[in-house]
Amino acid sequence: MDPALALVFFLQGAGSQSGFGSARPAECGVQEGMKVANRWERAKEPQLRRYCDLLAGGTAKLVREGMLVSEVIGIADEADKLLPGRAAPSVLKGRAYLRLGKPTEALAALNEAKKRDDRALDDPVALLAWARANARGGHPEEAATAFRAALPRTSALAAAERSGASFEAGMIVMAQGQKGVDDAVAMLRQARRDAQDALQLASVVALALALDRSGQKEEAKAVLAERVRGDPRSFLADARVSEALANAGVAHESDALVALALEHSDPPAAKEAWRKFLAGAGGKGPWADHARAHEGGGGARPAASGAAAQPPPRPGGGR
Repeated sequence: MDPALALVFFLQGAGSQSGFGSARPAECGVQEGMKVANRWERAKEPQLRRYCDLLAGGTAKLVREGMLVSEVIGIADEADKLLPGRAAPSVLKGRAYLRLGKPTEALAALNEAKKRDDRALDDPVALLAWARANARGGHPEEAATAFRAALPRTSALAAAERSGASFEAGMIVMAQGQKGVDDAVAMLRQARRDAQDALQLASVVALALALDRSGQKEEAKAVLAERVRGDPRSFLADARVSEALANAGVAHESDALVALALEHSDPPAAKEAWRKFLAGAGGKGPWADHARAHEGGGGARPAASGAAAQPPPRPGGGR
């Protein structure tokens, strides 16, 4: 197949590839019989064709399992030398750094892309990378804002990427405390609908946690009872779930998810998970009091006859 035609099919079919979405630089758009419309751009052949080939190849390495993501940095640099000053190579580099677990470098590359083109992060794939880099880099407010902006644009993404984005957005928005919990409930309902396998079960537990934190405890219990069977720790420890929690910058919330999911089947293990949550970052966050209420037994069951739930007696009969 002619290389140009192969590139066209790659770009046109990119929306079906997980992690790629509709992300492609405008200068590599295909119009008018597979030629770039702008005459100035056409005059840059063969540099433009090579530039687009490099970006397509770099993206392919980025989204396919088993590829060497580190190679993408060099590919992005080569593309940048061919057509200096364009934003797309910096976006690709930022996504690669994020995959390599280097959020600081990812933020620097994505910031450079924004400087080159103020619309560089309009695409949902780029915007999700920006959100995740901020979350992993310790900038939760910026990350939450980016996730909120990205979600309405994710319809073109593959289901796995779309559900991951909804889960991550719900978790980081919930981490903002009461001001974000209602929005988190809506986001996690969407994640539950779209996700599959371990991430779907994690979305169920996360939705129950958001409902419980918002005061809708009976619905939270019903959500768990409907879907969660056996020990939830296996699917909550799945690599996809762990990555999603890290992408949202809330890895410590795994303890709260485990704790809530175990309250009915294994109360002692649930209490231990609540203690672990409180001993870590959760103990300094907006949901610490909620966790203490559960750890003390106040969140595990409804109060009898409308009376306030009583904490269990302390060893030795003390109050």
